Amino acid sequence: MGFATIAELRRLAAVACSGLALSQLAQAQEAASDKTATVSGLEEIVVTATKRETNLQDTPIAISVMNAEALEDRHVQSLLDLADGSVPSLRIATFEARQSALTIGVRGIVPLDANQPAREQGVGVYIDGVYLGRQHGLNAALLDIERIEVLKGPQGTLFGRNTEGGALNLITKAPIGEFGMRVNAGVGNFDGRNVDMHLDLPKAGNVAVKIDGIMQQQGATTKDPLPGSTGWDYFDRSGLRAALRWDASDKFTFDYSYDNGTDKNTPFYSQLLNYNPLGLVVGPASGALPSGQIRPLPGIVKVEGEERMDTADIGVPQQPSVDRTDGHMVRMAWRPFDSSLELRSITSSRTVDVEQWDNSGGAHRVPAFASNGNFSRYSLADLKQDQVSQEFQAVGTAGKVDYVAGLYYFKETAEDDAATPSTNRWNVDGTAYTINDLTNTLPGRRSIDRASIAHAESYALYGQGTINMRNDRLHLTLGGRYTTDKKDGSLYIVNNAPTNLAFATDDSHFDPMVTLAWTANENVNLYGKFSTGYRSGGASSRSLTYRSFGPEEVDALEIGIKTELFDHNVRLNAALYQMNRTGSQIDFSLVTPQPNGSTRNTLETINAPGTTDIHGVELEATWRATDFLTFSGGYAYTFTDVPPTLNPFTNVVQPVFIVFTPKNAANVALDYATPMKKLMFKVHVDANYADAQQTFDQTPVTNDKSFLVNARFSFADLKLNRGGAMSRSEEHTSELQSHLNLVCRLLLEK
Repeated sequence: MGFATIAELRRLAAVACSGLALSQLAQAQEAASDKTATVSGLEEIVVTATKRETNLQDTPIAISVMNAEALEDRHVQSLLDLADGSVPSLRIATFEARQSALTIGVRGIVPLDANQPAREQGVGVYIDGVYLGRQHGLNAALLDIERIEVLKGPQGTLFGRNTEGGALNLITKAPIGEFGMRVNAGVGNFDGRNVDMHLDLPKAGNVAVKIDGIMQQQGATTKDPLPGSTGWDYFDRSGLRAALRWDASDKFTFDYSYDNGTDKNTPFYSQLLNYNPLGLVVGPASGALPSGQIRPLPGIVKVEGEERMDTADIGVPQQPSVDRTDGHMVRMAWRPFDSSLELRSITSSRTVDVEQWDNSGGAHRVPAFASNGNFSRYSLADLKQDQVSQEFQAVGTAGKVDYVAGLYYFKETAEDDAATPSTNRWNVDGTAYTINDLTNTLPGRRSIDRASIAHAESYALYGQGTINMRNDRLHLTLGGRYTTDKKDGSLYIVNNAPTNLAFATDDSHFDPMVTLAWTANENVNLYGKFSTGYRSGGASSRSLTYRSFGPEEVDALEIGIKTELFDHNVRLNAALYQMNRTGSQIDFSLVTPQPNGSTRNTLETINAPGTTDIHGVELEATWRATDFLTFSGGYAYTFTDVPPTLNPFTNVVQPVFIVFTPKNAANVALDYATPMKKLMFKVHVDANYADAQQTFDQTPVTNDKSFLVNARFSFADLKLNRGGAMSRSEEHTSELQSHLNLVCRLLLEK
């Protein structure tokens, strides 16, 4: 496993903590731990899904929340780590094999290819209230997250466009104005290493500052036999965040934050699990291939369907992709009169810069052999995006009415280009291969398949009010958002030739919301909700026509119940929903050979006729069995049905599928914590199951069902002779990239 020695861990911590002494945090941590251990009932969970802080159980929205402790227990370092099934209705996957762009879905709203400049996500991702406009960069290292709120179902009224499936609301830990420092360091297999540091500085006047830094590294899990090339599933992430809070008075607060991240990574290995599963006739290795036949499999290609290949059978040129993100945010809050009204301003600018080098499969993708033919498609792409946003909010209470009103503005420019040269070449009989001249992979010398630029501008006005009636037991919420979306773009290179293709759209949309909630008693809340959402239209830069497509829209009905029983020791929440999606944005692709020996994936997107049916049920439960033992679990059933749609390439009406959406998904977890004489012993175990699910939207191909177990054993808050506290933990994960981590945490405070 290659664990570091204790001396090495101490040296690593010493570097991160240079010049700072341990002090008296242990006593405070011990007192806090003792207090937590003896509290009766489950802790209250605070969420901000309605733009104000509310109790989760009193908020009539289906929400799952993962706090900092839950993220640590599951060793969540980036959003991709939530693909383990921690929230059954939340599905996260990479686009194709690459780690540069994440596909995020909730309740069957899962766009497969939204990583183009004029394509949009169906689930909005927000950090501290700021919308992240591109799928690229979403896998950056997470920097001291306080909690992640998963809002399920359309959130069009308060969160706006591109939230038809829901929203991920990430909230970071704010400066506290007291000196404190936390350092975590860990090592694992595959040369895994991680260090993160979080420093709170004491207030200078009314100003508090917090600095977060992080480094995460993992070696390749599948080695590349070509000398000088990087293996697959490698990453090297780093990030920095600085936050400042100025409490100018008891009525005015000013927050500023800056963050940047760098993510160097290689794609997952596209391993060949089987060959010719349909039993087709194996044709010749050269010449024309008769209909219904396939090429032979080269003798040196290994088919392994049971185990992950430690070393690939074919060496290919591969270097890390590089994703860079950075952003500025200014948030001002003013309470001009009293606590019943708060005026807010949230201003942000962000950029994403991606250099993609994706040679994920060698001869395994696609395993078609041609004598003296080229193979191994190197997907090279650059993407740059700049966005600015401005939001004004008024949040307050007037008598029996809680209200939110706001103005929102968003503008972005995104551009990309792509090339797909083949890096390898077979010999005559497929018993060996050579590497092609790589000068055509360098920037400025590539044969560009496509290049495009797109602009988007969005304006919105929204409002929502909750009338509290019948002694605050009946609550009627009415809301609406009016949005104007303008988008235009040009596809200026196709197949390495200049073109003059353009599109422009100008759409307006109104998203209403009505919720009726009833507080049956202090432990039972019921609600019924109607809401809508939409995903903006655009154009596909993989198209040869660059024709535009319109927005897709979702109408949703939901009923839910939230309960806390047995003296608040059992929490049970359930939701039943029906969603009808119209104008579904459906992708159709056609792979064609190119004169340079590579292939081109042409993709056309159309708005499908008819209505896509999505419905399901979600359950979440938590049981505090004793002061030290807690059980939890969740379940999601999701049914999807897309009407058969006309394929523009074949003119044939064919079935269409929604990807990455298992019909049944569930998890269970156990958390145990008991105080000992000088430390706290903690255990976390969770198990996660998902049915087989579609991996392609045009063919009935599914992956295998999955079962994943995470475990973490910790000795926490260990007293040190010089003061302070240290935690040691071991983690086990039963996935292909399983890690056995030894985590050393130092908690410091002056």
